[in-house]
Amino acid sequence: QVQLAESGGGWVQAGGSLRLSCAASETTFSNYHMGWFRQAPGKEREFVASIDRSGDNSYYTESVEGRFTISRDNAKGTLFLQMNNLKPEDTAVYLCAAVKPRAGWDQRNANEYDYWGQGTQVAVSS
Repeated sequence: QVQLAESGGGWVQAGGSLRLSCAASETTFSNYHMGWFRQAPGKEREFVASIDRSGDNSYYTESVEGRFTISRDNAKGTLFLQMNNLKPEDTAVYLCAAVKPRAGWDQRNANEYDYWGQGTQVAVSS
């Protein structure tokens, strides 16, 4: 059982930056692919970014490409999301998720992930 805890959310004006962190309880953090999702009120959970267990490969949804950067520190068991040039439409609860590698993994599908954090709120004002 992997426990995940997000931090780093907050309020920021449009154009600002935030850095989210996700700390994992699992000592074998490097065994898991990781993802960031977000959920705005009244909307479905949306894929934001993912990174493989080595950290060598990452993938982003189009709307954040070039503004957000996902990274991980396997030695510290922590996942990060650096968010720059934030926009009001980025406002949401951001959640991190973990999955053990398996064939045919669809990184954009929330149902593919095994473990979730509670989320951290990000609010961007115009």
